[in-house]
Amino acid sequence: MRKLPVLLVIAGAALALTGCSSTVSNPSADSKTASSAECTAPGKISDSVKVTGDFGTSPKVTFKTPLASPKSTERSVVVEGKGKEVAKTGSVLDVSYTAYNATTGKTIDTTEYGADAKATQLSVDKTKYIAGLVAAVNCSVSGDRVVAVMPPADGFGTEGSSGFGIGAKDSMIFVIDVNKVSAPPVVLAKANGADVKPEAGLPTVKLAKDGAPTITIPKTDPPAELKIAPLKKGDGAVVGEGDTVSVEYTGVIWASGKTFDSSWKTEGATSFPTSGVIPGFGKALVGQTVGSQVMAVIPPGDGYGAAGVPNAGIGGTDTLVFVVDILGTTPAAK
Repeated sequence: MRKLPVLLVIAGAALALTGCSSTVSNPSADSKTASSAECTAPGKISDSVKVTGDFGTSPKVTFKTPLASPKSTERSVVVEGKGKEVAKTGSVLDVSYTAYNATTGKTIDTTEYGADAKATQLSVDKTKYIAGLVAAVNCSVSGDRVVAVMPPADGFGTEGSSGFGIGAKDSMIFVIDVNKVSAPPVVLAKANGADVKPEAGLPTVKLAKDGAPTITIPKTDPPAELKIAPLKKGDGAVVGEGDTVSVEYTGVIWASGKTFDSSWKTEGATSFPTSGVIPGFGKALVGQTVGSQVMAVIPPGDGYGAAGVPNAGIGGTDTLVFVVDILGTTPAAK
């Protein structure tokens, strides 16, 4: 299964965490069925979670602790929305949510609510998000408030998550307001824009037939400041601040020339909001057009800072080089 791209900034955002379970959802009799076989049914456990408060406001949630763990994720819709677009594989949703440890009753994560809240976006994609979360939002429409109870197998598995206070045997509860559902974006297979003359002194790029880049670092010191250089210019939609983009990318460490991450190793593009990545990567995307290919040379100050990412081989002084194909974009909620 595809791992979460190392470039994503995931602190404080449970939605950005992947899991290892292959379970997506249960068969369902849900009436809102674009793909009813994939919709998740309610159950006694999810129905037992009591939620009050208006849609779009922070909910008041009560449940017995420790709450029994379901065999697989249960999903109850406590407020029925009136949206027409039904979430399905590839759909992009703007949501607000509050999450709880079902054993202790403690809140483990929450977003902002209301018209002025910063949008939290996710896609219905079982390769990028924990299985219970995908099961919770699939088949939703805008205006739905959903309660989902997910067992460890549909969450963080037997390892749990110390960062969110989830033990190996702890189930989770998510109360999710679905603010908007957007149809799956049209995504290119690779950048198809017109070639742009490479800038002298920067790494060189050779493309395979499928579009995957091989990046060669010059025998010089890296630039001290962020450098963004177009390699192909597409004629598609412009990427805006906070938009969810679909990309293919490869990341290389300037000092060693080693590739530390590449989405090309697995099938299909990866998607995330431009606001959910390291600063230099986000700056390289915003203002570009779909179909473009961009090189970003990112010094530590616009990357991971002095801490680096040791488990990816990135030190605190490492400059990074990304080559990114921009394949699709979905506008952020206004």
